Amino acid sequence: MASGDQNAIGVDIGGTKVAAGLVNPRGRILRTVRKPMVTQQGAELALQSVIDAIDELKDAMPTVRGIGISVPGWVDSRQGVLLSATNLPCWRDYPLAEQLKRHYKLPTQLANDANAAALAEAVWGAGEQYRDVFYVSLGTGVGTGMVLDRRLYSGRTGAAGEGGHTTIDYGGRKCGCGKRGCIEMYASGSAVAQRARELLSRHGAPKSRIPAMVDGDLASISAETVAKAALAGDELANELVQEAANYLAIWLGNMIDLLEPDVIVIGGGFGQAMANFFHHIRSRLGEWVINPRWQQIPLRTAMYGWESGLVGAAALCLPRSRLWIVLRKAAYGSD
Repeated sequence: MASGDQNAIGVDIGGTKVAAGLVNPRGRILRTVRKPMVTQQGAELALQSVIDAIDELKDAMPTVRGIGISVPGWVDSRQGVLLSATNLPCWRDYPLAEQLKRHYKLPTQLANDANAAALAEAVWGAGEQYRDVFYVSLGTGVGTGMVLDRRLYSGRTGAAGEGGHTTIDYGGRKCGCGKRGCIEMYASGSAVAQRARELLSRHGAPKSRIPAMVDGDLASISAETVAKAALAGDELANELVQEAANYLAIWLGNMIDLLEPDVIVIGGGFGQAMANFFHHIRSRLGEWVINPRWQQIPLRTAMYGWESGLVGAAALCLPRSRLWIVLRKAAYGSD
């Protein structure tokens, strides 16, 4: 097999976009493309959105060894089935991997997006030098992935790692998952943006620069808007970001006491912005962790940023990273 045959296509599917890329065995992204994702018009049109993105890379197909897919929500990685995802109502119990395998005649793997991102960061990214990596994606929601003893931990069927839906307040805000008080309701990008919109619409904040940053359109406030305002010294924005950081400290204290990872890697769109507030998270962590050596566990920003899921999806099919995955033989007894 020629060296070019070692490349893989990674596809990261979200509620509004499909990102596809060609990735080489060293984790380098050779080419990427983004397409709109159609989620409200049925399973077949949704599948066509993914095919349209992959087809943009079709000239590379002769040198591709496989296709990896990352999706939000619940997946059965062994069967390649997307069980359900709030942002992808078009698919439920859908054999996504098999559909793409049949279409392209290439080996195809499926994983949860945070698990895939964790794999990318552990194999080539910010967690490369560590054996135990806890990955956190702060974006629309809070996603997590775990690489333990250089193995991607995905549970019995591939559905493990839903750390964003661990409860930190049993009487707290109702989450879209049906539970109350999930960390996602307090520290995700959407939660911070929603909190800003609520406060500004109810009470106003004459001294806040947030409304001016969105030309008065409060509905367009994003978590990134709030983070930028906080860095610029906006008092309201600073309070909101520090509030999210406080909740993250509580939650990460639990994760450290449970897993004691070598490193915590934080990615996602809002995660990149929160990197400027890691010092605040660490200043509060000591109140919420009992591990006497917690200070030896660093917080790192994801190297691949928003592309972690895409690279991790490709990694599902690449030789080096295959050694990190326990989805088949070790977990199920056969290939």
